Amino acid sequence: MRRLAVQNLTGKPVRTAVLTVLAALLALAVFGGSLIVTSLRTGLHSLEDRLGADIMVVPYEATTKTNLEAIVLQGATGYFYMDNARAEKVLAREGIGQASEQFFLASASTGCCSLSVQIIGFDPQTDFSITPWIRRSFGGELQKYDVVVGNDLNAFVGDTLQFYGTEVHVAAKLAKTGTAYDTAVFTGEDTIKALIASSVERGMNQFTVDPDKVVSCILINAADGYTPEEVVNDINIHVKKVKAIQTKEMISGISDSLSGVRDVIGVLMAAVWVLGLAILLLAFTMSVNERRKEFAVLRVIGASRGMLAGLVLREALLTGVCGGMLGGVIGLAVIVPFNRAIEEQLGLPFLLPGAGTVIGYFAAAVILTALAGAAAAGIAALRISRMDTGLILRGDN
Repeated sequence: MRRLAVQNLTGKPVRTAVLTVLAALLALAVFGGSLIVTSLRTGLHSLEDRLGADIMVVPYEATTKTNLEAIVLQGATGYFYMDNARAEKVLAREGIGQASEQFFLASASTGCCSLSVQIIGFDPQTDFSITPWIRRSFGGELQKYDVVVGNDLNAFVGDTLQFYGTEVHVAAKLAKTGTAYDTAVFTGEDTIKALIASSVERGMNQFTVDPDKVVSCILINAADGYTPEEVVNDINIHVKKVKAIQTKEMISGISDSLSGVRDVIGVLMAAVWVLGLAILLLAFTMSVNERRKEFAVLRVIGASRGMLAGLVLREALLTGVCGGMLGGVIGLAVIVPFNRAIEEQLGLPFLLPGAGTVIGYFAAAVILTALAGAAAAGIAALRISRMDTGLILRGDN
């Protein structure tokens, strides 16, 4: 009976292929949908980690004249500055625990720059958001004119890049984050100030600034005993011409979009499974009807009704496992190589989970698909137990 299940499947290649494709569709829906949702959730968590602060303080003009969220969260190039006097007033407020300044500069796509990217400068002495991340890829200290590049940029350790006529050295390439930071360049305070000065000298900076007297933003963690809301309100009330924003508010729109995408994927998965199970049930029912005489002959030579039902279930399990593996492989072939394109189309952070999670989803999709096929076949197999062997063999249907 075990060999017969395989022989039946290979002897009817068209029927087997149809059932396998249906099973693959079910597995693709489960595996692909779960992997996309998990990647989006992982990307959002990665973005939260990369921001690494409770509060971001920027010049008020940054919230009115530029799309702050597009620059910080979506990788759009841009820059803005506040003078040191305002920054000092912010840092003098109560409730501030950790604080670190950052500097933004957008490189141009003309001959002055190797890449058109967002350049982010930080102070290694006070930074608590970027440095821990860089430490995972680079254990040394950034020297002047050293930069660290995002994972998606076509630049590698040892390369020399040019920004506004100033050459910089690629000291490290960061791990994938699935966020806009994968296309950014990071460097120390001395280097970013030199680049800002070069952009001003070349007349390619819309601000006429002294790099030593400005910052772009201040990242803040609230001190013990204070909530981020209290610190934000205090800064916005007492310090003019700046805007304090809770970072969780900045990503709330992304969280809402993620919830919407998750709901849509859930509905599509449910629709595919309802339709797929209905088709599988119909396919196995038709298969049992077509094979009534075959089953009747097996009954005559000694096969019990349970053995016949087991034969149908084995065929369903084999088909489900093969189809499930095929669907999983198709999902991997579509999602893994094109994850960057998926991120761009959805406009959301997208970071594939670890290999263990992917393997777990793959195995779960195969098992669920095999069980779904077996359940559909089990319902069809009930017809076998009700067959009248004598009537079938006599042709009295």
